[in-house]
Amino acid sequence: MSQDLSAPAPVALRERLPEKRARPAPARRDPYFDNAKYLTIVLVVCGHAWEPLTHGSRAATAAYLTVYAFHMPAFALISGYFSRSFDMAPGRVRRLLTSVVVPYFVFETAYTLFYRWAQDDPGYPFSLLDPWYVMWFLVALFIWRLTTPIWLALRHPVPVALGFAVLAAVSPDLGGDISIQRTLGFLPFFVLGLTLRAEHFERLRTWRVRLLALPVAAVALGAAYAVAPWFSAGWFYHRGSVTGQGAPAWAGLFTTPALFLLALVLTGCFLAWVPGRHLWCTALGAGTMYGYLLHGFVIKASRFWDWYDHAWVRTPLGELAVTAAAVGLITVLCSGPVRSVFRFVVEPRMAWMFSHRGETTTTADRRPSG
Repeated sequence: MSQDLSAPAPVALRERLPEKRARPAPARRDPYFDNAKYLTIVLVVCGHAWEPLTHGSRAATAAYLTVYAFHMPAFALISGYFSRSFDMAPGRVRRLLTSVVVPYFVFETAYTLFYRWAQDDPGYPFSLLDPWYVMWFLVALFIWRLTTPIWLALRHPVPVALGFAVLAAVSPDLGGDISIQRTLGFLPFFVLGLTLRAEHFERLRTWRVRLLALPVAAVALGAAYAVAPWFSAGWFYHRGSVTGQGAPAWAGLFTTPALFLLALVLTGCFLAWVPGRHLWCTALGAGTMYGYLLHGFVIKASRFWDWYDHAWVRTPLGELAVTAAAVGLITVLCSGPVRSVFRFVVEPRMAWMFSHRGETTTTADRRPSG
């Protein structure tokens, strides 16, 4: 008699057969957000490259002011959006330590040694509580992400975060340790990102919003050109209280919400025009942290060794060349080969350092980096 192969196996046999566990499909990256991250880091580096050009060029100053009004708020907002799942689970804490804390120690040390060598100043102090140049963002990101469960537990987290930003703006004695002023100043944007969902970004990507964004951006650029001779970009840095800008402390009660709204509008205009399809630069969005951490060495080298001390650099053609060089630099630093070389310090695995007791792996823990 022939055996019916379609019949179920006997119970005893089924118990001995190993069960095939379906592997969860890896999370797919959304090209829109990778494009947004790449374009944001391009603006960050362009802003740093343009700073020396603002001393004498009204057009460069206008572009600088416009970009600085929203590029770091946009960076913080996107960081918040991708931090929504942070819940102090062991896997996520481990990733926070390896992708934020370890790179901070490594690059803060590297930047200090670089300064000592470039400036021939072996006595330049090393301090983990006083982040150097771009390193403040890693301190802020660590604090923001560590407090994410608190913000998600609040009914109205954005107004509370804005209240902390106002407090920092009106408190000249708050101090500069761990870049607390900047951490609180940009906090509302990170918290806003925590509250956003994919549909919020979809609403920005309609043609009605895109067309509206054009005159808004034009007005912003025109206003920046008008105020360029006297307005200080320090208002956008959030390095200290408003008293550092020559304003009375109480002015922070009004300027902080106003700057928040300005940055929010410009960020919306920027995000409305971010392409949602795969482009040549889409894959670079996964390497923005590499570009952010590494570009500071080139930017500081340009200051230390007077790369801008040439008359042609300050001509319109020279300014375009600086912009092209900045875009080319960050594109290379976000590329796959550079990521492969520096992954051991930017995204170290360090499995030997962590215990996996009682930990269950979730799909979110396997989410692609970046």
